[in-house]
Amino acid sequence: MIRVGIPRALLYYQYYPAWKTFFEELGAEVVVSPPTSQAAVTSGSSRVVADTCLPVKVFLGHILSLVDKVDYIFVPAVRSVKSQVYNCAKFLGLPDMTSAVIPEAPPILDVDIDVNRGKRELYQSIYRLGRHFTWSPLKVRRAGLAAWQSHQNYRELMSSHGLTPPQAIERITGTSPVEPGVSLAEPDSVLGTIALVGHPYLLYDEHITHRLLNRLKQAHYRIVTPEMLAAAELDSGIARIAGKAYWTYEEEVVGAAGHYLQTSVDGIIGIMAFGCGPDSVMMDMVRREAIRKADTSFMSLTLEEHTAEAGLITRLEAFLDMILRKKRSGAAVCV
Repeated sequence: MIRVGIPRALLYYQYYPAWKTFFEELGAEVVVSPPTSQAAVTSGSSRVVADTCLPVKVFLGHILSLVDKVDYIFVPAVRSVKSQVYNCAKFLGLPDMTSAVIPEAPPILDVDIDVNRGKRELYQSIYRLGRHFTWSPLKVRRAGLAAWQSHQNYRELMSSHGLTPPQAIERITGTSPVEPGVSLAEPDSVLGTIALVGHPYLLYDEHITHRLLNRLKQAHYRIVTPEMLAAAELDSGIARIAGKAYWTYEEEVVGAAGHYLQTSVDGIIGIMAFGCGPDSVMMDMVRREAIRKADTSFMSLTLEEHTAEAGLITRLEAFLDMILRKKRSGAAVCV
């Protein structure tokens, strides 16, 4: 049986159930890289220049962990998933970058996803991917339809049941996708609600966030995330802050923040990667809107490979302390 490796990084939390369904429908075995470790970050960082953003360094570390374990590694080039909305450059050249900096990697399975080129080109890209496993267009079509249905069910599961991607993946596959000892259960008693906004490859990587979700739950705060919102709520949030979306996955930052700023959450924490241009622009729009409204506390956290755990904990504790003060005084804070 052909073994296909999927790195637990970048677009993993958006599309893993769909990818898993597609390859398994074509008779392949899917192998996922282990959770992020410091060794993975270090090994990935050693392959690229220092200016490369943290998510890509983590991604390359996951690729290295799959070398010699699989026959292929799946690295899609997601250019656009909405008309006239474009992705960050790091996603466009990801297959070529992977092949260039990790020459010892198994063959790369790449597919161009760009809805701006039309449905015909998109379908042809999927068929070319499927031909690594079968020459039957009908089998590839069935696998593609099953993958799309799996993705729809995954999104519906998260939005209707208030689940994070790790929780939804655990429910779908029956295996825990997070590190041992990380609890995703609701806290016994709740002091308030914190909204986390940002890309899933940052929010749910317990290593690079220094177990942020777990720390919030240990502090007795309920967590809400972008995936818990319906598409209409995310689109409305974008319209409220930015007017229209320009960047792919902008709903994970601007859309979610725009919605949660209108609700009764006690605070919003925005998470972005150091050196990411689109994220810095989007997070600044969120910060300005939070200041303008002045009734929801907001804090942004910028992560990179040298982010110290002690510094993150100190900022988090200070933010939660200020939220408690706000509950007593009624004044919001932005840090």
